[in-house]
Amino acid sequence: MSEHRIIIEMGMGNDQYGMDYTKAAARAIEDAIRHSSIPLFEALDLSHGEMRVQVTIGVQDPKAVDTTALAGKLPRGRATVTAVRGGLNVENDETGGTIVIASAAVEAFLPKQTGWQLRQAD
Repeated sequence: MSEHRIIIEMGMGNDQYGMDYTKAAARAIEDAIRHSSIPLFEALDLSHGEMRVQVTIGVQDPKAVDTTALAGKLPRGRATVTAVRGGLNVENDETGGTIVIASAAVEAFLPKQTGWQLRQAD
């Protein structure tokens, strides 16, 4: 069955001291969804379980991201997380440390719907 993309949110997160790519990715996801409110589900009487959530994380070392752990923390829908090369590592010449910057795209899909109708308020 084909789907409709109903949401796309973007976010950025970082880890300044630990070079933890998963932590930076989690913060990017949180940034992307932090300001989202989706009244569509209640308005159309849809279950969040019908929603497929696809997250793409961009970091310099995609293999260092625990995508399974990140998917498990998403609050709604059936989630998958994929890490790709992107983001940015910023070297601090004075301390020798590296700041990891991750970017995230969070997309939500629903099966194609027909005859959507707003439900009556209680």
